[in-house]
Amino acid sequence: MDTTLSSLAFQTYAGAMQPRADITDEIALTRRIMKASPARDPMAEELFCRRFAPRIRLFGLKRLRSDAAAADLVQDVLILVLDKLRAGEVREPDQIASFVFGTARQLVIDSRRSGNRRARLLDTFVLDLEPAEDSASHAFDADRLKHCLQLLAARERAVLVMTFYDDCPADELGTQLGLSPGNVRVIRHRGIERLRDCVQDREEAR
Repeated sequence: MDTTLSSLAFQTYAGAMQPRADITDEIALTRRIMKASPARDPMAEELFCRRFAPRIRLFGLKRLRSDAAAADLVQDVLILVLDKLRAGEVREPDQIASFVFGTARQLVIDSRRSGNRRARLLDTFVLDLEPAEDSASHAFDADRLKHCLQLLAARERAVLVMTFYDDCPADELGTQLGLSPGNVRVIRHRGIERLRDCVQDREEAR
């Protein structure tokens, strides 16, 4: 995970500083970021994020009905778009707004699809549990796992489900989610830790 960008994406939310008028134009910022490649233009990237983050958040809130999901969408969209700009893969910089919100729209669609798919996989997983000495206890364990999975960020849930239930390798998973294999591994590690902590906390609270 690009931790600097991750922090930057959330800082844009707060709008703590006002960018200078002569460098806030979306297209100009887009071209600056692309021109700097393979190096980076941190100021241009920060101003780009500050310009788009509030609008992406509103876009997410209207469609996802969740502050947390909208916050995840802001970060995911900005990470993907800036990665594309740095790699020179945005063919029409003059249409950057359409590209940003097209990316946001696709991530929302993918999130909904993966959510439905996860639900089916989880239902199958629960039904396939081997009977044990205390079936009630194991049913409760399955419920606890299902609950803790739902508490994870959408991207973490998708990575865990596709990794452990679909046996999807990191490079293939990264291609499907628009992430590098390294980012997939970081997200997977973080998701496993959070899932383990949640399950253990709920077990201790019994």
